[in-house]
Amino acid sequence: MSMNLQSLKANPGARRRKLRKGRGIAAGQGASCGFGMRGQKSRSGRPTRPGFEGGQMPLYRRIPKLKHFELVSRREFTVINVARLADCKAGSTVSLDSLIKDGIVTNQKHPLKILGNGELSVKLTVQAAAFTASARAKIEAAGGSCEIV
Repeated sequence: MSMNLQSLKANPGARRRKLRKGRGIAAGQGASCGFGMRGQKSRSGRPTRPGFEGGQMPLYRRIPKLKHFELVSRREFTVINVARLADCKAGSTVSLDSLIKDGIVTNQKHPLKILGNGELSVKLTVQAAAFTASARAKIEAAGGSCEIV
């Protein structure tokens, strides 16, 4: 059976007939069309806008403004823990470029920040944009040094 535009047809039950409201009692939606007798929700031009509370000051206008804005010029870092530096060769200089070359870091979009999770026993010279206090302590305890780039 080939498929042509003229042979396309909706599945049975997919298309329902339109309700003809206000066409008498027998139609099932006569007179008030299922909107009840009176009141705001039975009028034409019906639904009120989202957030409307019947004239009461709505919630979105009652709560205070200007809270919890995100920082405009937030500094973002490529972060790495001290534990990931343990694989590096002793006495080597570790920087963002060397970490990318070794495949430890894949994204060089942001400056490097060293975090202090894990242990380090290798002496390294680490060049980064920022260090946490615990990371600096662990690198220097292993005999290495921290240089801010």
